[in-house]
Amino acid sequence: MKQTRDHPMNQTRNETAVITPTARVTAARLAIRAARPRRLTSTLLWAAQIPLAAVFVLFGLAHLPAGGIYTVAGAAELAGAIGLLTPWLSGLAAAGLAAVMVGATIINAAAGGVLVFLTAPLCAVFVLLAYARRQQIKALWAAIRR
Repeated sequence: MKQTRDHPMNQTRNETAVITPTARVTAARLAIRAARPRRLTSTLLWAAQIPLAAVFVLFGLAHLPAGGIYTVAGAAELAGAIGLLTPWLSGLAAAGLAAVMVGATIINAAAGGVLVFLTAPLCAVFVLLAYARRQQIKALWAAIRR
């Protein structure tokens, strides 16, 4: 059977799918959920994140009224604490708090303070948390870039 130009098999359409913002957010949440670590790993991560979030709420509230760079650090610590408790933001929050702890370690080392022995290990813990949730961070980044 010879196909003609008008035959349905030869017709092409340039159809584009309409993706609503709601569909995009739903797809992003599903991708982030699929990127979660295994059950035991996730349980251990939450067991570390919850007390760290509580501690950083206290740190943030202590730094807020101090003024200057401490107010900025306090706001970042509070935002990080909230992010640690938000399932789809926890990896990104851990990475952000690691950056805050790098700054705190540098400032404390320059001042000759003993708090370096607190901020440096906290930085390492947040780096490990962010690394453990790296697949979630990648999924979140991919969802944002769409």
